[in-house]
Amino acid sequence: MSSVITCSWKERVNTRVFRSGVSLHSHTNQSKETLNFIAAMGNKIPWLERFVRSREEKCAGQYGLKLDFDRAYWTPPLTPMQSLDLERGQIENGLQLSGMVSISDHDDINAPLLLRATNAAEDLPISVEWSAPFGTTTFHLGIHNLPAATCQQWMARMEALTATPNEQELRSILAELHEIKQVLIVFNHPLWDLYDIGPERHIIEVERFLRDCGGLVHALELNGLRNWHENRDVIALAGRWGMLLISGGDRHGTEPNANVNLTRATSFAEFVQEIRVERVSHVHFMPQYAEPWKHRVLESTLAAIRNYPEFPEGSRKWDERVFHPDANGVMQPISAMWQKGRAPWYIGASLTAVRMMGSAPFWHGLRMAWSEAEPEFKLAE
Repeated sequence: MSSVITCSWKERVNTRVFRSGVSLHSHTNQSKETLNFIAAMGNKIPWLERFVRSREEKCAGQYGLKLDFDRAYWTPPLTPMQSLDLERGQIENGLQLSGMVSISDHDDINAPLLLRATNAAEDLPISVEWSAPFGTTTFHLGIHNLPAATCQQWMARMEALTATPNEQELRSILAELHEIKQVLIVFNHPLWDLYDIGPERHIIEVERFLRDCGGLVHALELNGLRNWHENRDVIALAGRWGMLLISGGDRHGTEPNANVNLTRATSFAEFVQEIRVERVSHVHFMPQYAEPWKHRVLESTLAAIRNYPEFPEGSRKWDERVFHPDANGVMQPISAMWQKGRAPWYIGASLTAVRMMGSAPFWHGLRMAWSEAEPEFKLAE
């Protein structure tokens, strides 16, 4: 078993010994990104809790609408084709390798199915980032290259388990997927306490999951949008459990994935074979990962709230990409729910303030400050 990690800004990699670069774990406008973190933050920040409560009261009294952060969601700006072109372009133009891309939206396979319908001759895996409940939390599992003939049935089983947690059924699904030789199962950002159960409790659940299901998971993800310290801990976790490491960019905005896998494979099925059978993986971090982590998180946030007039209709404005149930419980873009067709002043003011952080004077100043505050990047040691 061999996990090799290289960083483009620290060493030259002879890409001529590889045939392809593989982009794993990126998101499109088909991905439904939860907004329940707003309510969770309100439970911790008193002034935000008061603000959210006042908005809830106003929506209920003035519009007869209950704010529902559990059902509300936003979608990333890029279409499936834009995402494919972005990820493939970085590999082909930046690394001079053939590009393979596995898009894995949250609990949805619509993007790869749409791409396969218009690119029938291409090697486009059907993949998903599955929200798999386990114990007191939920883990995100990258399920790559589902069989085309049965992908909808697999999605139905996964959706049922997400809705009604059952650890025995989770293990059964993973065991059956593991038996399909073309399928790749990845534990995405394993040390991110995404559901805020507390770091100690999260680690306990991770260890228990790996004890129960680790033999059915083919690799742990080094996440391109998580900080270097967390990724170093993932390297240590993989060492303790004797597991392979793999890339996963987790792109939600317009910057391409910050890491890729370098491979001698010429098809995605061959790449899966390389990971599952040969047990070799070469994770290569792209230049953008060397940027300050807070800087990159801000850039991802700005990408979510920018307007893109050149994009297809429905993806151009930020409020066309945020959805909430209307008074009848039907999901609608919030652009269709504003009075007089405009967002309330306090939302507009908040977005303006955040966007100002992306203007040149603030942007460069913040980047310098964050660069000085971050310790030296030593992921590859």
